[in-house]
Amino acid sequence: MAASRANVALPTPSDIQAVPDVSLQVDGITPFVTNNADFYRVDTAFVVPRLTTDDWQLRIHGAVDKEITLSYADLIAMPSIERMITLTCVSNEVGGDLAGNARWQGVRIADVLKQAGPQSGADCVLSTSVDGFTVTTPLTALTDDRDALFAFAMNGEPLPVEHGFPVRQVVPGLYGYVSATKWVVDLKVSTFAEETAYWTSRGWSAQAPIKTASRIDVPKSFAQVSKGTVAVAGMAWAQHRGISGVQVQIDDGEWQDAMLSGEVSTDTWRQWVFQWDATDSGQHTIRCRAIDSTGAVQIEQIQGVMPDGSTGWDSRSVTVTA
Repeated sequence: MAASRANVALPTPSDIQAVPDVSLQVDGITPFVTNNADFYRVDTAFVVPRLTTDDWQLRIHGAVDKEITLSYADLIAMPSIERMITLTCVSNEVGGDLAGNARWQGVRIADVLKQAGPQSGADCVLSTSVDGFTVTTPLTALTDDRDALFAFAMNGEPLPVEHGFPVRQVVPGLYGYVSATKWVVDLKVSTFAEETAYWTSRGWSAQAPIKTASRIDVPKSFAQVSKGTVAVAGMAWAQHRGISGVQVQIDDGEWQDAMLSGEVSTDTWRQWVFQWDATDSGQHTIRCRAIDSTGAVQIEQIQGVMPDGSTGWDSRSVTVTA
């Protein structure tokens, strides 16, 4: 399997997204691009599947005009694109780190599904991993104008084994448990009325768009900071809607606008920083909230991750010293 990955010759993408340097220079802030080794991993595979490119096949069947089966060679021979896309796990708590941003190369799922011809009335695609894990995804999310991918490369390298080598799904705007099938080998075009998947059968929502979120990276909780200008900084995301603003509140004061990093696309997170004039000694509470491109403000109400993702505003308690 290691030899199979080492022998992969990645094709040149037919469409490469321009990614300018949008990083803010703030000590302690999360990097805009997540290294493969640092990218979060959440799946049900106690033993990571070992699948070679020679063994990999993708079968597409169900409510389609023509059942098709693609080999790895078939897939990478198709026109591929490269996109920067942020992924988020539904189990990410408020302020958590189960989110990452990478440069993905792959073939549009819509282009592959078009070959099979989904039939009228279908609204769901049941995808299956080589180890039997299943996911249900809205058909519209795989065939609309978003860059939903059968990804075979991550940050310029063949997919790491633990992230789905040889092929995984990457779908902007949906939590991974309803979209991001690793080691994907089977797609059944169907309906939500007929299908349930691993997590939806356990009480999680079948429809799970990613919620607008923001977090504080610096200063850390219970940090001691000196009087003067203190950089309050972090990350915000609202995949496939985009972030238009982040605001910061000190104690119970007015909400104030933070400065945002540049935007690569609505499918990537953005860094933010607020320069706090910390003049009063003692303990203070810092909060943040994001605003998406529709003008909707991040939800304040606290909700756990079940059944469709957490909500609430991230906060930090810090002490200003003399």
